[in-house]
Amino acid sequence: MNTEKLIEEISLTAREAGQIMLEAEDIRHTIKAKSGHANFVTAYDERVQEFLFDRLQKILPGAHFVGEEEGAEVFKPEYEKGYTFCIDPIDGTSNFLTGYRPSVISLALFLDGKNHVSVVYEPYHDLMFTAARGEGAFLNGKKLESSREPLARSLVSFGTSPYDPELMDRSFELCRKILPQCIDLRRSGSAVWDICQVAMGVTGMFFECRLRLWDFAAAALIVEEAGGRITDMEGQPLTMRGPSSVLCVSAGVAGEIRRF
Repeated sequence: MNTEKLIEEISLTAREAGQIMLEAEDIRHTIKAKSGHANFVTAYDERVQEFLFDRLQKILPGAHFVGEEEGAEVFKPEYEKGYTFCIDPIDGTSNFLTGYRPSVISLALFLDGKNHVSVVYEPYHDLMFTAARGEGAFLNGKKLESSREPLARSLVSFGTSPYDPELMDRSFELCRKILPQCIDLRRSGSAVWDICQVAMGVTGMFFECRLRLWDFAAAALIVEEAGGRITDMEGQPLTMRGPSSVLCVSAGVAGEIRRF
């Protein structure tokens, strides 16, 4: 299947899965706690993931799957060949269960271990982000370009790594460090959304001390194809094999910040 057809099929699947989120009711009554502080999963996370696994398997029979509600955090050796989907069925679950926005569906498709195609869907405003390696990034079909504004004229978003409380002090030390250098700080509660905001040119930077693979895999390709840069917080390339710190910057901020 060619790349254009892949993106079309995966985007359609994401939009259909988004309907499950839009029709959700009594979300708080479906909560299950997972390990870690304030780490929740709802019945809707599981329903969306099951739907995605089923539909995507039909698009690419034999593809491997890495999904948040599956529990696997690392890229297994067998995923190095052929197609592998890395899925976050609802990134921003805490937002989803409380009615705070945004929450998104995040789908990364790897080919022979490398990012190949990405789709991120925000159903509440029908926002479809897509990217294919070497072919640009798009929002509802319109090409994306990251901002060329310097840090001093940019908003910066961040994540608090809430499931890793030992990183709390580090997270807020970085906030205190960066706040005087930018317009202001923002926190949405969805790392995927925040990285896509850099791709859109809305913000100039996003950072978080620790994220799981499904939290950044899809959005990473989108921001790179939009002209931004994404690395770990030491400035090293993301391995795309498991958890990592993340530093994402726009084209305009890239020359100012190389590491944290």
